[in-house]
Amino acid sequence: MTTREVMPLTQVFVSISDPRSARQVRHDLSELLTVAVCAVLCSADEFSDIEASAKERIEWLRGFLVLEHGIPSHDTFGRVLAALDPREFEGAFRRWVGQLVPTLGTDAVVAIDGKTSRRSTTKADANPLHMVSAFAADVGLVLGQTATAEKSNEITAIPELLATLALEGCVVTIDAMGAQTSIARQIRKGGADYVLCVKDNHPKLVESFLLALAGVGGKLTPTSTSESTDDGHGRREVRRCWAFDAVDRLYKAEQWSDLKSFAIVERERTVGSKTSCERRYYISSLPADAQRIAHAVRSHWEVENRLHWCLDVQFNDDQSSVRTGFAANNLAIVRHIVINLLRLNKSRKGSIKTKRMLAATSDQFRAELLGAMT
Repeated sequence: MTTREVMPLTQVFVSISDPRSARQVRHDLSELLTVAVCAVLCSADEFSDIEASAKERIEWLRGFLVLEHGIPSHDTFGRVLAALDPREFEGAFRRWVGQLVPTLGTDAVVAIDGKTSRRSTTKADANPLHMVSAFAADVGLVLGQTATAEKSNEITAIPELLATLALEGCVVTIDAMGAQTSIARQIRKGGADYVLCVKDNHPKLVESFLLALAGVGGKLTPTSTSESTDDGHGRREVRRCWAFDAVDRLYKAEQWSDLKSFAIVERERTVGSKTSCERRYYISSLPADAQRIAHAVRSHWEVENRLHWCLDVQFNDDQSSVRTGFAANNLAIVRHIVINLLRLNKSRKGSIKTKRMLAATSDQFRAELLGAMT
C-alpha cells in the first residue's frame, strides 16, 4: 500500500451538492459534515451527541473552520443527512480513499460483504438499511460502500460497488450471495481475481463438489493443501484447505470467467471439551494454491470482526434509531470515514474504543487523526 498527501476534509466535501435551497442555508455543508466526522471520532453516535460534542469543542473547531453561525442543532444535522444524496457522499468518500490509498498491493484481499442496520426502519418502511462495503482486509480500511435498493439485495448492489473501485491485481472475496457468473466476469474484466463461496444457491454446483470428492469420474487428488493452527482465549482452531485444478469436474464450469480452481476450506474449533467442524466450498480464478486461497478466505472472515463487529459494538450501529430519509445511509458513511481515520493512525496503540476516547480527551491526538485528511 502506498499513500500520498490528500486534500483537507472540508475540500473533500465541498463538491457535494447542498440539498437545501439558498434561502434556507445557514451552515456551510462541508463544515457541517466535517463537524459530524469530528464528533463521531470523539464517540458521538447520535445526532444529539454530535451537537453536544461539537458545542464543547467549538473554539477548537474554529481553529480550522469558520462556523459563522455556530454549531448546527441536532435537528439540522438530522435533516441535512436525511436529505443529502448518498451517492454524492459515497463518491466523495471514494475520492478521499483513492487519494489516500491510490494503489493496493498485488494480491491484496478486498472483501465485499453486507451488513444490516437492524433498527433503521419505520412504520412506513419496514426494510432496514443494508450496506454493502468493500473492505481492504490486509490494512483494515473501507474502500467504498453502497446501500442495496429498496426491495432488492446484494446481487444488484455488488456490481454497482465494483464499478466504482480500482481493484486491478487484487483478490476479491464474496460470500455465497455474490457468487454470480456476471459478478465473476466483472471482477475479471477489472483485472482482479475472485474467490467466491458456493452454497445452496447453486445446488448443482455444490453437488458436483460432493460427487468429485466421492470419486465419481475418477479419484480426485488435491493439487495443494495447507493447514494452520491458532491457540488462545481458551480455544483451539485448526484451518485446513484443499485446492484442486480439476475444474472440469464442476457443473457448468465454463460459465465462470477464467475459472482455474476450486477449494474446500475446513475450520475445526475446540472450546473446552466441545469440538465443532465447518466446511465451505469455493471457486476461484486463482491457480490451485491452497495457501493463497486459504489466506483470502480467512481475510474475508475477518471482515466480520474488523468491520461489522466494530460498527455494532464500538459505534452502536445496530442500536441506532436514525431512520429518516437517507440519514442512516449517510451516517454509516461517516462511521466508515472515522474507522479509516482511526486505523490509519499508527502513533498510538489501542483499540478503536481506546482511540475514540483519546480523540475525545486530547486536542493534540484529535488533530493528529484529522491530519490524515489535510
